[in-house]
Amino acid sequence: MPRLPHPTPEALRRAPLPLRGRTALVTGASRRGGIGHAVARRLAAYGASVYLHHHVPHDAAMPWGADRPQDVTASVRAALGDPGARVHAGPGDLSDPSAPARLIATAASALGGRLDILVANHALSGSDGTLDEIDAAMLDAHWTVDTRSVLLLIQAYARQPERPRGGRVVMMTSGQDIAGGMPGEIAYALQKGALASITRSLSTTLAEQAITVNTVNPGPVDTDYLTGDAYEAVAARFPAGRWGMPDDPARLIAWLATDEAEWVTGQVIDSEGGFRR
Repeated sequence: MPRLPHPTPEALRRAPLPLRGRTALVTGASRRGGIGHAVARRLAAYGASVYLHHHVPHDAAMPWGADRPQDVTASVRAALGDPGARVHAGPGDLSDPSAPARLIATAASALGGRLDILVANHALSGSDGTLDEIDAAMLDAHWTVDTRSVLLLIQAYARQPERPRGGRVVMMTSGQDIAGGMPGEIAYALQKGALASITRSLSTTLAEQAITVNTVNPGPVDTDYLTGDAYEAVAARFPAGRWGMPDDPARLIAWLATDEAEWVTGQVIDSEGGFRR
């Protein structure tokens, strides 16, 4: 097989809108303080059209409260790099086993018939505990939202009638396999560990479609869930003296969605700013 030629000087220069013409679904993009919102803004800024999934009842039940979907959508729309790109949003309870396929179909239809990029950012918060505290209901709740729905989303994404070639899938994990683990969130850690474990198998499965599959561990990110002395104690464990911000993992995820990352697949990537456990 002949060797590929060296890239031309023109090819080495970065395109100002590397995702122009691409379409993306970002799940769990329901709060302006969250990672999903930051990812959606980055993708939009890079030229993509974006569909934002939200599940307001989940956030409304959390201490940080819910955001207005129209405000989240407006923020992402303001970041659009391509004036011809679009931003749409819609709800979905991904604990329903039929919801992932519906969401893929709805997002694809809204964005012109095809999804190129899938970022599965959603997760269930709460309903968890230590090994002594967990029960079957907690385990099942996290399985349905954190793992089952992600796999069903990827299945539906790969089954699109107009299958993406050169597509991108990014899942999210939480550092549960790093020193110390997450002993206070056993159900959550179990299901996030499952996503990390299945990354390579999924990447192999979708390789023939030239779809990359990677998983990102964003480390501790300031999404408005911690304050006071506990917040400062976590900040002190970063060499930079600050928490990760939502745009820190968003920059990595947006890069993984570009053509520059076509040779990266099957990886679980830590983006933690040197966090010291």
